[in-house]
Amino acid sequence: MTIAIVLSSVLSALVLAVALVLPSINSPTVPFGVRVPVHHADDPTVLRQTRIYRWRVAASWIVAAAVGVALYSLTGETLTLSLSVLLLVGLWYGCFFLANREIRAAKAAGDWYEGLHQGIAVDTGLRTDPPRFPWLWVAPALIVTVATVVIGVLSYPSMPEVLAVHYARGVPNRVASKSVGTAFSLVFVQIGITALLAGMAAAIIFRSRPDIDPAHPAGSARWHRHYMALGAKALLGLAAMIDLGMLGSSLLMWTGTATPWAHAVVALPILAAVAVAAVVLARNNREPDEGDEETGLSHRDDDRYWRGGLFYINREDPALLVPRRFGLGWTLNFGNPTAAMLAVGVVALIGLVITLRFEG
Repeated sequence: MTIAIVLSSVLSALVLAVALVLPSINSPTVPFGVRVPVHHADDPTVLRQTRIYRWRVAASWIVAAAVGVALYSLTGETLTLSLSVLLLVGLWYGCFFLANREIRAAKAAGDWYEGLHQGIAVDTGLRTDPPRFPWLWVAPALIVTVATVVIGVLSYPSMPEVLAVHYARGVPNRVASKSVGTAFSLVFVQIGITALLAGMAAAIIFRSRPDIDPAHPAGSARWHRHYMALGAKALLGLAAMIDLGMLGSSLLMWTGTATPWAHAVVALPILAAVAVAAVVLARNNREPDEGDEETGLSHRDDDRYWRGGLFYINREDPALLVPRRFGLGWTLNFGNPTAAMLAVGVVALIGLVITLRFEG
């Protein structure tokens, strides 16, 4: 019970911190997902909506925490604490959407793009000479997965005949008879996670489209290559830490250990990896000013392809991934048919995890 409260509190604090700092680390020319000319990046509407957004996010965190505490006191179920985090994420999007709507309205009313020369810059070298895929970063996830298999094979004869496959408050509340499928169930999750995140890392390198600034195309292209490599490494590092959590959970199942720290065995490595990835990407999320000569061009006003400022839908764009307008990393081009297949794979993997670990 205590560890569930701690984990939910840490996750809630992490979401709050990310929500508060994102306006400062995102590109100033896409405040809250709205494409604006560089000379309107500090428009009074943008500055005012940034302040209001932060106050709303802070209030949302208080509301979500209060709801979580109230539901937990009434039901005694630690699941309600996780639901409070989901509520916070939902309220966070509401705060973002309100700011997005106000800035869009000000942009349209002021005709901010009137008289500007809009352009598109492309790094053709990404197809002929893309960044190298960080193969060495795949090794940790593979090593952890192989270690899980080896330990499981060696331990299988001495495993209990009944295996605990789910814990509630540190006590097993779902068991299953020992079998290869049951004992190695999390190995399949490891394989799926590794394949999925390695595939996404490859998509960043080979199937993503960088958002190159036409005003500084050379410097922007160099920065995007560096950021793509960082993003791929962050995903592969996350895969390794998730696999490590699965190894820890497998060891608990194989040894029949009952501990209130069972959830932390899985959650802590993942939270640590997410926090490190967020810090690394946040520190590199803005294009540095390298003194390149300006071309006089502005980004193309492409808001029509961004639904709600978050979801990119462009059937004419062959890219599978594009940089997020608001947030860290990349998002799917939902106009690309491959995106639907990937989304189905993610949902299927989440369903597998829920079935194996959280059904009670």
